Amino acid sequence: MKSRRRLRNRRTAAVDPVAVPDCFKRKIPAYDLLDEQALVRLEDHAEWLLSEIGIELRDDPVALNLFKDAGATVDGELIRFDRGHVRALCETAPKTFTMFARNPRNNVQFGGDNVILGPAYGSPFVTDLERGRRYGTIEDFRNFIKLTYMTPWLQHQSGTVCEPVDVAVNKRHLDMVYAHLRYSDKPFMGSVTAPERAEDSLAMVRIVFGEDFVRNHLVIQGNINVNSPLVYDNTMTAALRTYAAANQGNVISPFIMGGAMSPVTQPAIIAQAHAEVMVGIALTQLVRKGAPVVYGSFLTTMDLKSGAPTFGTPESSLATLAISQLSRRLGLPFRCGGHLTASKTADAQAMQESTNAMNPAILAGANFIFQAAGWLESGLSIGYEKFVMDAEQCGAMYRLLRGLVVDDEEEEGGKDMQQRALTRWKQMLADYQAPAIDPGVDEALLDFVARKKASVKDAWY
Repeated sequence: MKSRRRLRNRRTAAVDPVAVPDCFKRKIPAYDLLDEQALVRLEDHAEWLLSEIGIELRDDPVALNLFKDAGATVDGELIRFDRGHVRALCETAPKTFTMFARNPRNNVQFGGDNVILGPAYGSPFVTDLERGRRYGTIEDFRNFIKLTYMTPWLQHQSGTVCEPVDVAVNKRHLDMVYAHLRYSDKPFMGSVTAPERAEDSLAMVRIVFGEDFVRNHLVIQGNINVNSPLVYDNTMTAALRTYAAANQGNVISPFIMGGAMSPVTQPAIIAQAHAEVMVGIALTQLVRKGAPVVYGSFLTTMDLKSGAPTFGTPESSLATLAISQLSRRLGLPFRCGGHLTASKTADAQAMQESTNAMNPAILAGANFIFQAAGWLESGLSIGYEKFVMDAEQCGAMYRLLRGLVVDDEEEEGGKDMQQRALTRWKQMLADYQAPAIDPGVDEALLDFVARKKASVKDAWY
């Protein structure tokens, strides 16, 4: 144990801030869609929702008491706020902050003019040209971590890049966090599916970075979704509290499909999302003032005849542009979705919808865009070929942000783009070399995973 403690101390001393390269900084202005009057009307409607309708926090008495002690009106699990109260609670959230990676050269800065991209999140299925669509495995998960590591245009590894369904539900988070730490050295997200899994994620980064360093520096985040409309459940709020209490990050993201989890009209959707995300941000600050947090948004539309989600529509693009302005008025880093599509394959529809969805995110001034590579089938699948195609487009987006015009057209025989992408990702995996890690640290991580797995029976739910 003493030798491991010494290793942690040496690692802590070696992890220093590194300047973000200019190529990952915005040098073109963000687009302002709405004027002051329109923004005030949206904010007023969000305040009306919070004061008159309220928001539910289900099965989390700790969070309810935090809001009650802060002066909110709590009636059972329903909370109402005086106008301006939630916004005031958000004011202690940091406007900019650094997230530290295992390799200091891969540190990233949130907020300001920084732009961070990461791959898809949460897909139960994976797909490629040779094997088709299938459930994701831990091997697929590791592959996408390796591809992210080798892609210069993705600075963040996201979190649950795909669900490894071949590992028990109550244990797969251990394998995923280990893969993030072992097969890459960029920033990443931990588990949020239960507070004890968030605690396991924290325990593993403490092994790598050292307890003292983790106490004072951001090294891991939780992706917190709202059960729209106007509901947080205990799974999300408990995970949020776990990360915030440890001085680690949260990305608060309402996941709204207009007409399903919200009204159909865009102003009403935007006001609802703004109200929901502010409550999550406020909760992080009640747990620990100054805890790092990102203002997130995932707003899209749906086909009202079929109920299917749609992406890259004018309505969702306008919503992204508008809500980015609301986040800037709070002064917080802004996250939104990226290369989103409903297509099941990396075809022309996929790339058109993805481009239509990504461009507003770039123009809106987003600081953090995950779902930037690999997303297919409304998020049900992550595609190997789509990942490579999106990653190339991410490179083009960064060139746009630098204010340059670059033409990257290529010709390579008669292969179409998917076939070239197939060759590309297979070659990337063949060329992959794992980043260095201290053998003692790796041993400690593997020992932790083995002990945690042995302590409980498999649960498949």
